[in-house]
Amino acid sequence: MVHAFIMVKTAAGKSEGLLAEINGLESVTNAHIVAGNYDIIAEIDAPEVYDVLQTASSKLQQLGGVTDTKTYIAMG
Repeated sequence: MVHAFIMVKTAAGKSEGLLAEINGLESVTNAHIVAGNYDIIAEIDAPEVYDVLQTASSKLQQLGGVTDTKTYIAMG
């Protein structure tokens, strides 16, 4: 199992609406609105690294209002 965090930047005023959509994605175990350089942090559990990248590129980045993502794979 691969555990990862995806940092999400959103367009102005879109964070709250996107939070529910992100939490609804299959491999997302938790997501929170945060203060800082990114607007949402999504926690991912997936069978393989490929599945984490698939979630980031094919699912998260396709949501309306997502402007940027950065993925961090947990190492331990």
